[in-house]
Amino acid sequence: MSLAILLAIVACVAVPWAVARWSLRGADLSAFDQPTGERFGGGETPGPELQAVVASLGGLRAVLRGVPLRQRNAVLRRHLDELFAGRELNVRITPVAGGAVAGEWLLAPGGDPSRRTLYIHGGAFVMGSPKSHRTLTARFAELTGGAVLAVDYRLMPEHPRRAGIEDCRSAYRWLLDQGPDGARPATAVFVAGDSAGGNLALSLINWVRDQGLRAPDAVVAMSPLTDATLSSPSLRRNLSTDPLLGPLFGKMARVPQTLLLWFGWLQNRIRPCDPVTSPLRGDLSRLPPVLVQASETEMLFDDSRRYVNRAQAAGSPVRLQRWNHMVHVWQIFNPELPEARAALAEIGKFLNAAAPVASAEGPRAG
Repeated sequence: MSLAILLAIVACVAVPWAVARWSLRGADLSAFDQPTGERFGGGETPGPELQAVVASLGGLRAVLRGVPLRQRNAVLRRHLDELFAGRELNVRITPVAGGAVAGEWLLAPGGDPSRRTLYIHGGAFVMGSPKSHRTLTARFAELTGGAVLAVDYRLMPEHPRRAGIEDCRSAYRWLLDQGPDGARPATAVFVAGDSAGGNLALSLINWVRDQGLRAPDAVVAMSPLTDATLSSPSLRRNLSTDPLLGPLFGKMARVPQTLLLWFGWLQNRIRPCDPVTSPLRGDLSRLPPVLVQASETEMLFDDSRRYVNRAQAAGSPVRLQRWNHMVHVWQIFNPELPEARAALAEIGKFLNAAAPVASAEGPRAG
């Protein structure tokens, strides 16, 4: 083999690696891996309710068995939308369509339409909908004593990643002056999201701050993806203990990070380390109060831990609540999972401490 050919081979390997290392991955954030937050979750053995939830997740693998790759998203979307179908929800649901914002309003009996929560659903940016997350959005309406706007943002791969980001920004602007009963300024504003929706929520609040818009009174992120560079140690460490994300993304976790970084950039045309998709890597100063909940055994745990530690170092009022044994976004399994009820009660306390309900009985505690 000639020297010229050898040098060409080395360049073909070294240049993509160097670009990924210095331009796509961003800084090493392992300094923010130290323990933090309040720990919840009962004993060391999962309870029967959690075991039932984990067993139900095994059905997801059966749903996908034999499904061609090109049909996978459609099958997952239908499955997620029907996961909690038939649940009786004590809320009024009003569709929002035909304008700049798509989604639905949820308002509990006696709720104040001027107290508003923007809820951004999860689903790996490719699935999920307002329908799939109604067990959560209905509960948020009850906990806050207000209205919840579940935004139906555009999904990948039919739309670019930026489309979903823009939809969430438009929804936030719109919610400030529009409620389920028409135009009226909001008296309290919250933002919440889970998983991919947690990513969009945390990205959104940075944008709101930088645009000089009214900041939300409080923010909740449940099991959020905060780092699109996929650098968190728990992505691989917790692969075998995450019964939801492990089976779905286990193969991807074994792909070299350089390839994942290039794939992320080619797919989104956004550098993975850009704060618009990696809120962990942005300016985390001057944030509103943020509560992050995550399970110690899920693949995205260190995304939460790093975000909270880095935000606290920047002086922002951000808290982490760690839960033992829980599945990814366990809060959606309410009311059947006791830990889901307990986590949502903590969320209710947090939100209403930030913007108390004005009533003769005093603040609503959840």
